[in-house]
Order: sequence, then structure tokens, then C-alpha cells
Amino acid sequence: MNYSDIIKFHGHSCPGLAIGYRMANTAMDELRTMRSADEEIVAVVENNACGVDALQCVTGCTFGKGNLMFRDYGKHVYTLYSRASGKGVRVVFHGRGIPAELRSNRQALIKLILEMPADEILSVSEVVINEPARAEIHKSAFCSICGESVMSTRLRYLDGNPVCIPCAEGENVV
Repeated sequence: MNYSDIIKFHGHSCPGLAIGYRMANTAMDELRTMRSADEEIVAVVENNACGVDALQCVTGCTFGKGNLMFRDYGKHVYTLYSRASGKGVRVVFHGRGIPAELRSNRQALIKLILEMPADEILSVSEVVINEPARAEIHKSAFCSICGESVMSTRLRYLDGNPVCIPCAEGENVV
């Protein structure tokens, strides 16, 4: 998948998207694997910034398939795991090779991130990961307050009646 495809998905080009694109491609190269059609690859991302959109496109890991996990650490770090090989890799964006004067020039910065050698902006290490469980499919039930369908594992009970989390916490606007 090329960068222009990533821009179409995300909506615009930005340094964060370029960073995510480089990180995801580097991880896939290290794993020597192809885009995940189902759950062959699992990704753990440590931020919810623009680059995660690139990771989804490049790796095929998504929240919907259950093979994309979010850890809110605020770091440009992606850890990918291949179920086929059992290999895990952690990619960290450090950006040390980026000249300070380019950091304020958005277009030049994007171009540099996309073109410079990976080892000048990224650190890559193999990691040992306990294989994550495959995504589970759960039944749904209806919230007795708002009437919306809710995954059974997320139901709460008020006076014996099933309710969604927002209704249980008084946060649902009905």
C-alpha cells in the first residue's frame, strides 16, 4: 500500500501519518509478513494519533477484527505480533535524525520522514509476546432504559434489569 492510499483513507497528509506509515512498514518488513486478512497479525499501539490510521491500512489490523489493541501511553510505539511465526517486533519513533530546522516545515518534514533511512528515525527490537487471544463474538441484549443493543459482556444490571454502561452511569442522553 502506498502513501497516497493512506492519505485517501486518513483525509490528509501530516507528519503523524508519515510516521505511522514508516513505523508500520518497518514492522511488517521485520516480521516478513503480508497484510492481515483476518487476525494473522496483532498490533498494539501506544497512542491514538494520526499514524494509527496508517498502521491499520498497512497491516490490516483493526478494532473491528479484534487484532488492534490500544494502550493510552502517548508514545509513538507500535508492537506487532505474527501468529504464523510467533515473532513480535516493537517499533519506536525517536526522530533523532530529523534536523531541528525542519520540524517547523510541515511539507519538508513529511518528505524527510518518508525518505530517510529507517534507523535514523526509528528503533526496532524483537520482543517476546504471549500470543493474544483471538477476538470473541458475544451475544447482544437490549438496554432496558435506552433500548439500544449492547454486547452481553458490557451489560450492567439495575434492579435486575440489563442496562448499558452509559445508562448505568447516568450519562446516556435518551
